[in-house]
Amino acid sequence: MNYLEFEKPLAEIEGKAEELRAMARANKEMDVEKEAAALDKKADTLLKDLYKGLTPWQKCQVARHPDRPHCGQYIEALFTDYMPLAGDRNFADDHAVMGGLARFNDQPVVVIGHEKGNDTKSRLEHNFGMARPEGYRKAIRLMDLAHRFHLPVVTLVDTPGAYPGKGAEERGQAEAIARSTEKCLQIGVPLISVVIGEGGSGGAVAFATANRIAMLEHSIYSVISPEGCASILWKDAEKMREAAEALRLTAQDLLQLGVIDRIIKEPLGGAQRNTKDTIAAVGAAIAAMLKELSGKKPEMLIRDRRQKFLDMGSKGLAA
Repeated sequence: MNYLEFEKPLAEIEGKAEELRAMARANKEMDVEKEAAALDKKADTLLKDLYKGLTPWQKCQVARHPDRPHCGQYIEALFTDYMPLAGDRNFADDHAVMGGLARFNDQPVVVIGHEKGNDTKSRLEHNFGMARPEGYRKAIRLMDLAHRFHLPVVTLVDTPGAYPGKGAEERGQAEAIARSTEKCLQIGVPLISVVIGEGGSGGAVAFATANRIAMLEHSIYSVISPEGCASILWKDAEKMREAAEALRLTAQDLLQLGVIDRIIKEPLGGAQRNTKDTIAAVGAAIAAMLKELSGKKPEMLIRDRRQKFLDMGSKGLAA
């Protein structure tokens, strides 16, 4: 288990409990279960207290936790007959974006998502989930395919933002993001999006301009990272805690503002502590959102999606 900065007291208690049990395994005559159970109870209480009132910055840390389930895990667990499609038919295949044809509860769909990777090698391969222009153009190609064959689109968002490198800018990063966002608004099929970790900047919006948007309880969704915001406003990246507060990037804030439609509850301690239950909860939310949109005509889906974004923020401002 990788512990976050604010979880250090919890790490000490759980570490002591495991240390006692390791000693007992080495010496069968030792009976430490009573002491270990007391530590477990103390750890459970502390875990509840820690996650009862997370600050926006702490939620950022949880959203970025390396052990949270990633796009590939959701696709493997929730979708069947997954057929990945590669390349943008122009330049290359972007491994930060995965997608293809699949079945969800036996319904044909197109699934698209950001993949960060789960170890050093795979994170480098997937560029830490930061897509290049060809990733967004691949997404456009898949959405066109979905529109042509009347297939709902499911997107899984988990990116710090679009890749800011020189080559990406030379190949039209901003234009690719804009066209992907535009394509989201144009397709006449149900489009639902789930923010499973980080929803960073235009790189997230390009996949999440959807009829229905859900966020995991401890995920974040913002126009800029707290560090980037702090660097611009205060010329000091260390002001990221203040920036996280000001950005209103938590699922709870965004639901209040009308930016998202639902919050998917995470297991106590975050998605990283119970991957199986988290994935099941996301699956149930996807099923519910698809059901809400089932049977709607293409022109109605397009109109409602456009109006959703025209109205965005008015709910929170009116309150």
